[in-house]
Amino acid sequence: MDLRCVLSRDSRGTVHASARALVGGFVAVALTWAAPVAAQSMEDAIFMDRRVLCAGLLYTRDQWSNYWEGGLKRDNGNVGTVTTQAAAWMGAYGVTDKLNIIASLPYVWTNASQGVLGGQRGAQDLTVGVKYRAFRTPLTSAGSLSGIVGLSASAPTSDYTPDFLPLSIGSSSKRVTARGTLSYEGRNGVYVNGSAAYTRRGNVTLDRVAYYTQNQLFLTNEVAMPDVSEAALTVGYQRKGLVIPVVITRQTTLGGGDIRRQDMPFVSNRMNFTRVDTRVQYVLPKLRAVTVHAGVSQIIAGRNVGQGTTLMGGLLLVGKL
Repeated sequence: MDLRCVLSRDSRGTVHASARALVGGFVAVALTWAAPVAAQSMEDAIFMDRRVLCAGLLYTRDQWSNYWEGGLKRDNGNVGTVTTQAAAWMGAYGVTDKLNIIASLPYVWTNASQGVLGGQRGAQDLTVGVKYRAFRTPLTSAGSLSGIVGLSASAPTSDYTPDFLPLSIGSSSKRVTARGTLSYEGRNGVYVNGSAAYTRRGNVTLDRVAYYTQNQLFLTNEVAMPDVSEAALTVGYQRKGLVIPVVITRQTTLGGGDIRRQDMPFVSNRMNFTRVDTRVQYVLPKLRAVTVHAGVSQIIAGRNVGQGTTLMGGLLLVGKL
């Protein structure tokens, strides 16, 4: 799940002043129960031109009733269907044609359809990242190959509790992510991206003096969070303001234990998943500063995560400052 700001070659330099004045007011985010993810995709090859600002509003709704308890797929009548909704601020700015700054801040709320557990709501984690195109070179006469590196950092912005899964709004862990991407862009509009990332996660503090996980009692309120790796493959089409990507993402938690039988999830559990998502973004022909965004995402395999289906929709504005 991601948000990508698009300013097509046909629309560059034709953004109206009124649109520029509105750019700063829109927001974006994406979230799954397994792991929050930042907005405008750090793994894509789309860059804002120098002094171009993109901002947007994206609403996401994720639902699941089945989940994996370790490797066992099951349901749970104590929670029924878990729904996570999110809306957030997002912005991407072109410092140069090769260097972009990206930021996002989601507001998240959760609820369960059954049982006595109440949902949570609040501002989640602020994420700020930089993305740099290290090279771009022709690859035969059919297209070009780009190499992109990125670095982002996230930190909680409110005092939410991570110790209430699956209804927590986040893990409350400070994170730093390094990412590398190779992108092939064909002259016919077809593109293929391959991306890999490693996330270093900070410890989490609980509102209790002890906890039990991985068959061990820990007499502390501090939880060591395992790091996370991610790989993503994107095949898409981009031409004249239309972008249609299909993405397969695999997240692997580098440590942590499974959910204990008939127990709630724990913040440091191993949370692995394979997700497929597709999106459509389209620049409105008569309002070239405006892009509409829609998509759907599905968890197809996992461990200690919900089998979530996510629907999303949003509006993006682009303007030159």
